[in-house]
Amino acid sequence: MSGIYIHIPFCKKACHYCDFHFSTSLQYADEMVEAICKEISMKRDRIAGNVGSIYLGGGTPSILPQAALQRIFDAITHNFSVAGDAEITIEANPDDLTPQKLKELKALPVNRFSVGVQSFFNEDLIWMNRAHNAQEAETCIKRSQDAGFENLTLDLIYGYPMLTDEKWLNNIAKAIDLKVPHISAYALTVEPRTALAHAIKTKKQTPVNDSQSAEQFIILMKALTEVGFEHYEISNFASPGCYAVHNTNYWKGVNYIGIGPSAHGFDGQNRYMNPANNTLYIEKLAGNKLPEIVEELSLNDRFNEYLMTSLRTMWGTDLQKIKTAFGNDFLEETLHNLRNFQDKDWLLIDENKIRLSQNGKLFADHIAAELFIVND
Repeated sequence: MSGIYIHIPFCKKACHYCDFHFSTSLQYADEMVEAICKEISMKRDRIAGNVGSIYLGGGTPSILPQAALQRIFDAITHNFSVAGDAEITIEANPDDLTPQKLKELKALPVNRFSVGVQSFFNEDLIWMNRAHNAQEAETCIKRSQDAGFENLTLDLIYGYPMLTDEKWLNNIAKAIDLKVPHISAYALTVEPRTALAHAIKTKKQTPVNDSQSAEQFIILMKALTEVGFEHYEISNFASPGCYAVHNTNYWKGVNYIGIGPSAHGFDGQNRYMNPANNTLYIEKLAGNKLPEIVEELSLNDRFNEYLMTSLRTMWGTDLQKIKTAFGNDFLEETLHNLRNFQDKDWLLIDENKIRLSQNGKLFADHIAAELFIVND
């Protein structure tokens, strides 16, 4: 079943490492919600059948009041058929998940939280310029569980200068102790035009160390798999059967529509991209025009995207699908290109699937790029 992604472009603070599209001003929040609802209506014919997942990301969707979120959900149910068991996720910051906010979210169709914990150490959260503190990071999870929200995932970040291996193990242990069914963990990357990039360039911050990131990724894999989590995607770990439906569909190439400024959509052939500009987005929709740009994907583009996303998962890249969907030439070139990585023990072929080995997971992006087909 297809999915709907909605980008809510508002945050309380700008995290030093973040390059997602957002604004720290809520001045035009009402106009933004109206535009989002308009775009939902204008894309009502993009999905045939039931919607299987809805994901509110950002930004920080939990910053919106209950009435605004309800308007968005009303627009969705008015224009689409949503499956009764649809996964409906909202990203939330720990400081937003107060008892009152949880009560409001309980009245909405939300059934899953993605909580931006990042760290359980105050000094690290301050370094990141996060809006919450370490106590809130822990208590918000327990409070959510007490309110009946059991389907939780929390985000952690590793590979930044302040994070010793000991602190990283402590963060992982804390996440395990909280008994959440899903954990996402990301190596810190220095994105251009962020406060962190500027601080490193001006030598006010220590550069990120790739060796540290690799070692802490190994620590993460070992710690979580030892307690029964499945490493089902490079950055994602879940208790058996508790995979994120919406994100898994991305990696499996299922169609979805993107709503909101900077949001992307995919229909199996083309990608649709909204501008990362709140004013332009609102103005276009006020004039009854979709703000999207259409990127027509070539056969090579679609192959490379399938390879990149599927190879990141425990299900791997299906050789038979390559032959059926892209042709025998693509299959033969892929088999030729992967030999070098098999020799390095980075790739495994089993039951007609290409999968990353434990060592290969350290080089996932590099391997995918080397397997891309770039010539027509």
